[in-house]
Amino acid sequence: MDETATLASSHTEMTEMLLPNDTNNLGRALGGAVLHWMDICGAIAGMRFSNRQVVTASMDHVDFISPIEMGEVAIVEGYVFNTGRTSVDVKVDVRAENPRTDETRRTTTSYFTFVALDDDGRPTPVPDLDCPTADEEALREDAMNGREEQLQQVVNRYDL
Repeated sequence: MDETATLASSHTEMTEMLLPNDTNNLGRALGGAVLHWMDICGAIAGMRFSNRQVVTASMDHVDFISPIEMGEVAIVEGYVFNTGRTSVDVKVDVRAENPRTDETRRTTTSYFTFVALDDDGRPTPVPDLDCPTADEEALREDAMNGREEQLQQVVNRYDL
């Protein structure tokens, strides 16, 4: 495949209002609900980039650094920052927004790998990543460095 696609073409932003069905007994977002939103956002970014159906191959370590409270808005944002032959790596960030004050805070970040599928459900090549603007290149570098730092923290934490 000699095609290219841009980081910007994959950019995806979703919003979810945290309602009771997705909360724990403290009125905060269930981790599984947040992971579900992140997986969907990442898959959409991967599909936009590859113009193919994608499936989740892996998700890196996740730390929930700040809760999302009932009634707040979860902003889930993702973009493709790296590619393999049939795979795309997607950074997914989640922020919580208080809709009454417009204040936002970071709640989690993770890195996903998705595999593109052809019409028969087999892995198929994806376009090469192009970052034609300084902003896109900066986002790519941020994701590459962030993934490396996150993986190093896991290694250090568990003395691997």
